[in-house]
Amino acid sequence: MTASGRATAVAHPNIALVKYWGNLDSELRIPANGSISMTLSGLQTKTSVRFDPQPGEDQVLIDRRPASPEARRRVVRVLDRVRLLADRPHRAYVESANSFPSDAGIASSASAFAALATAAAAAAGLDLSPRALSRLARLGSGSACRSVYGGFVEWVAGVDDESSYAVQIAPPEHWDVRDVVAVVSRDRKRVGSSEGHRRAGTSPRQSARVEDAPRRLEACRRALLARDFDALAEIVEEDSRWMHDVMKTSVPPLDYSSPHTLQLLRQVPLWRAEGLSVAYTQDAGPNLHLLCLASVVEQVSERLRKTQGVLDVLLAGPGAPPQILEDDLSG
Repeated sequence: MTASGRATAVAHPNIALVKYWGNLDSELRIPANGSISMTLSGLQTKTSVRFDPQPGEDQVLIDRRPASPEARRRVVRVLDRVRLLADRPHRAYVESANSFPSDAGIASSASAFAALATAAAAAAGLDLSPRALSRLARLGSGSACRSVYGGFVEWVAGVDDESSYAVQIAPPEHWDVRDVVAVVSRDRKRVGSSEGHRRAGTSPRQSARVEDAPRRLEACRRALLARDFDALAEIVEEDSRWMHDVMKTSVPPLDYSSPHTLQLLRQVPLWRAEGLSVAYTQDAGPNLHLLCLASVVEQVSERLRKTQGVLDVLLAGPGAPPQILEDDLSG
């Protein structure tokens, strides 16, 4: 362990460009298909972990409140893996806070569990490779496995715990794509992503979506590496529509869009037709992510701020991997 048995880490959420929806194994969070994302700067989760040799239960605070039973279960699952790897059955104190709305479709679980995995491993004195850290974070949230890397990242779906992990496609400096998040709701979504993943298999559209995933992954990879925004826009919007079609045709159906979301989904392609380099993608929530080139980020932001129903506009670019706050280790 560290001298104090504690560590604090910050990690960033990510926006999926080709999305993961549905699991082969819900417990291990092995996805039905691979995915590609961009780690987001400017938004972060800060998580502290302290291990204590005294007997007792783990304590988990999220945004200064006791974690819900489900959230606590997911946190303890990651902690148990760390305790097993470190061979130290110590209880843990965990405190986590986000700089952006939680459970509203901005991948708060991705940054939260990437930060947890990083802080817990450091507090326990483990020196994990990025691949091992990715697999650890995945146990808490599938998308968290991508947030252990910066820049542009692909999650190799795999078939089991060993083969399901993320790898970096390109570093943050490869391409200055921006994510302009249109916040149309700060409310927690009524149906969490875990439940949505469970429903995916009930949709008649899911099997076709999964079968077509390799084509979309290859198209996205090519667009990213070539810095071809038009090609990226086409595949990102197509993939987003696929996922939400599956949601709407699941049993029971699932629709995360608000009237303001739908308004923006209609407007963004019109803005692009006018010559603005912008594209939309929607995760499991009502808030919409608008990808654009850095040269037009102010224009996109201004248009969003003038759009009825947009409560806030968050700006992010390609972000870094999780970082340990070194000052915290000396405490």
